[in-house]
Amino acid sequence: QVQLVESGGGLVQAGGSLRLSCTASGSIISINTMGWYRQAPGKQRELVALITRSTMTNYADSVKGRFTISRDNAKNTVYLQMNSLKSEDTAVYYCNAGGVKEVGRIVGYDAWGQGTQVTVSS
Repeated sequence: QVQLVESGGGLVQAGGSLRLSCTASGSIISINTMGWYRQAPGKQRELVALITRSTMTNYADSVKGRFTISRDNAKNTVYLQMNSLKSEDTAVYYCNAGGVKEVGRIVGYDAWGQGTQVTVSS
C-alpha cells in the first residue's frame, strides 16, 4: 500500500500564508506526478496544482501567482506554499500521488491523503 500523510493546514487571516506538506510511504518504486486538490463545502473537488518528477508544474488559474508547488524526491514529499490567501481558498486540501508500487509484482497506484483543513478568515 501507499500512504500519504498531509500536514500544515490551519486557520489564517486573509492575506496570510500557509505551507502544506505531504509525505508518501509504503512499497513505492516510483512517484511520478504529485498534486494538491481541494474541496470546499458544497463543491466538487478541484485541482490546485500538479508537479511531475521532472518538476514540470500546472496550476489552477485561481491560484496562479499565489501558490507554489514543489517536491523533494529524496523525501517522497510534496509541498504547497500558499501566499496571499483569500477566503475563497477555504477548503479541505488533499494530496495525491501516482506512480508504481511493488506488491509481489509491479502495479500502478493512485493514492490520496486524508485531507487537511485550510480556513481563511476575512
